[in-house]
Amino acid sequence: MALSSDAYGALRIKEFRRILVTRFCITLAIQIQYVAIGWQVYAVTHDPLALGLSGLAEALPYISMSLISGYVADHYNRKRVWQTAVLVLLAASIGLFLYGMQEESALRAQGVFPFYLVAAVIGLARAFMAPTMNALWGQWVPRELYANGATWNANNFNVAAITGPALGGLIYGFYGAKVAYACVIGFVVIAILVISTIPSRPVPAQEYTDETLKDKLTAGLRFVFKNQVLVGAMSLDMFAVLFGGAVSMLPAISHDVLHTGPEGMGILRSATAAGSILMGIVVAFRPPHRNTGRILLWCVAGYGACIIAFAFSRQFWLSFVLLMMSGAFDNVSMVIRGSIAQLLTPDTMRGRVAAVNGIFIGSSNEIGSFESGIAARLLGLIPSIIFGGSMTLLVVSITSRIAPKLRRFEIESGAS
Repeated sequence: MALSSDAYGALRIKEFRRILVTRFCITLAIQIQYVAIGWQVYAVTHDPLALGLSGLAEALPYISMSLISGYVADHYNRKRVWQTAVLVLLAASIGLFLYGMQEESALRAQGVFPFYLVAAVIGLARAFMAPTMNALWGQWVPRELYANGATWNANNFNVAAITGPALGGLIYGFYGAKVAYACVIGFVVIAILVISTIPSRPVPAQEYTDETLKDKLTAGLRFVFKNQVLVGAMSLDMFAVLFGGAVSMLPAISHDVLHTGPEGMGILRSATAAGSILMGIVVAFRPPHRNTGRILLWCVAGYGACIIAFAFSRQFWLSFVLLMMSGAFDNVSMVIRGSIAQLLTPDTMRGRVAAVNGIFIGSSNEIGSFESGIAARLLGLIPSIIFGGSMTLLVVSITSRIAPKLRRFEIESGAS
């Protein structure tokens, strides 16, 4: 099958555009929440491990429900599943608004456990949102536009990831937590309204088998682990994010190293996404259809190198540039991984494979936050970041050796 050369091909599909708007609003809301929660938790505890624990609180329900959510996305109306998950996110956001608007002294007296509880509910909601959203857009975009759709999906995410942290930091810095959490609620409501305008599509008919429910739940895992390209790409990104989680330590770095406030932290947090979206524009017009696996390996290595250099930076502008470069490398990785997943996955398995991808990638951000917090407690803040970047480079080297099919993979031939 020939790949489309139309850089705007997927964007010409009305339903795909609306799906992007809903994802944009949800990502924006979650990013603002991350900034506000991170700053409040660190202001109360002054402990980088506390930041890691908030990530762990979100990751545990995400991981534990992923196989179930993938099965649900493949067997039930994907739009309705997504709407239900977003309503859960809305309830958590309202709870966070009510608790987080208190004065810092009151929060210190009551502790940060309620923040962890809200993070857990957010993780539960994300566990169902991620596979259903990925499966949903795969139903509307034709196969020859999968790579293009993955590019714009990544660009859309990164625009929100740029805007969310910067906006969250500015709103929190100038207007406080109450207004920041109110904005989160507003964006979630907009997402609910927009997704309601997209028609529902029936889920793909599943072939009858005598498999048990357990077999059906784990089918996505078996499918991924039988495909060296899929498991290699997912593993590579998982370990890169797991060990290269410097962004999760930004509240501590901003406060203790660069000596800036929540506004500066929000700007730094948006730097990776700024680099990512700039690279995303390049990738939209020059997609990595050839030498795809090698490009993926080099970009993840570049990401790790940027994280190591970031650890040595003491200048705000240099830290911003290094994070921006890391985002540019990460964008190429996101696009390639998304293209591989869509191209190599049958429609009847999209939800479950997306759920496995979520276990590998989505939860690794939060587990990476926990790892970074533990490493910062044991090694110190800066050595822990150097360690993480070094481990990323090691993972690239190992993956290159044990996954030769990934190293040789090309989207152009893989889509034919």
